[in-house]
Amino acid sequence: MALRGRISNPVLFICDLQEKFRTTIYGFDKCVLTAQKLLKASQILQIPTYATTQLSSKLGPLVPELHPLLTNIKVVDKSLFSMMVPELRARLHEDGQRKSVALIGIESHICVLQTCLDLLTMGHRVYVIADGVSSCNRQEVPVALERMRREGAVVTTSESWMYEVMGDAEISEFRQMAGLVKESKESTTLALQSLL
Repeated sequence: MALRGRISNPVLFICDLQEKFRTTIYGFDKCVLTAQKLLKASQILQIPTYATTQLSSKLGPLVPELHPLLTNIKVVDKSLFSMMVPELRARLHEDGQRKSVALIGIESHICVLQTCLDLLTMGHRVYVIADGVSSCNRQEVPVALERMRREGAVVTTSESWMYEVMGDAEISEFRQMAGLVKESKESTTLALQSLL
């Protein structure tokens, strides 16, 4: 695979999309739709993906909709709010290169925010996917997005990030990616309307 995109060394982080939060997080199902789309994109483009759960013994596993797409992805359980637990820190630094991390999940003002701040402190570039993050209180989301933007993160949308990673319609994976965009058009619209 030879991506020619503007984003070098892309990585996808999925933060705590657990079943227990389905009824308490605003627009939760839209976050799951965005996560499904980005997981499929990451499989097509061979982008490393990491997922976490928050205290899974109490809060349960990731939502079942994601399970078929996580076959080769180890889900790391944590008590920290940030995803930057020792295991994920080590994996990000295996090759010593700065990563461009796309960040989705919950809650935007707690775990997503603290993960973003840690990644920025470690020298990585962070792309917060606005149609893939939320919180219990809807009003927390724009405040968190603005804080992350001020700290140096790029706030963008899932589709914009996908095309920026590809960078060129001549790559061999483009046909599959265009099919994914078409297949997820309705869910993308729903997520954008709900979460932005």
